[in-house]
Amino acid sequence: MIGPNGEQIGILPTREAIRKATEEYLLDLVEVAPTAAPPVCRVMDYGKFKYEQSKKDHATKQSQKGTHVKEVKFRPYTDQHDLDFKTRHILEFLSHGNKVKVTVMFRGREMAYKDQGRTLLQQVAKEVKDLGQFEFPPKMEGNNMVMILLPKTGKEPGRPQA
Repeated sequence: MIGPNGEQIGILPTREAIRKATEEYLLDLVEVAPTAAPPVCRVMDYGKFKYEQSKKDHATKQSQKGTHVKEVKFRPYTDQHDLDFKTRHILEFLSHGNKVKVTVMFRGREMAYKDQGRTLLQQVAKEVKDLGQFEFPPKMEGNNMVMILLPKTGKEPGRPQA
C-alpha cells in the first residue's frame, strides 16, 4: 500500500487497507498494479485524479492540429477563368496545411475524353507545384478522375514532386 504523499505504508490485508484509506485518510484506495505480487494499491482522491487526467487529455487535444481533406471539382471543359479561380482556392488550402482532392467529373459521352481531364489535372499540378506535391497522381475512380495533393514539406523527400 502506498500513502497519499507517495510514502510506502507496507503490505496490508485488503480489508485493513480499505479501512485505513477511508477512515484514516478519508480518501479512496485505488489498485495501481493488479498483476504485481502482492497487488499495489495507492491512497488518493480518485475524483480529483480523474478530473486532472481529463484536463491533461483536453490540453493535448487542443495542441494537435488535424488535417482536413478539401475537395475541388472540375469538368473536362472547365473555362480558363474558372480554372484560375479554383486553382487559387487549391493554393489557399495547401498554404493552410490541408490536403486537396482534385476531381474531374465526367458525364455520359465525356468519358471518351479522359485525356482532356488528365491534361487539366496536370495543368493544375503544374500551377501549384510550389506549395503542393502528389500523394498519388491522377487516376480514374468510376466516372471521376482524382488526384490528391499534399502541402509541400521538407520532411518527405521520398515523395514525387508535383
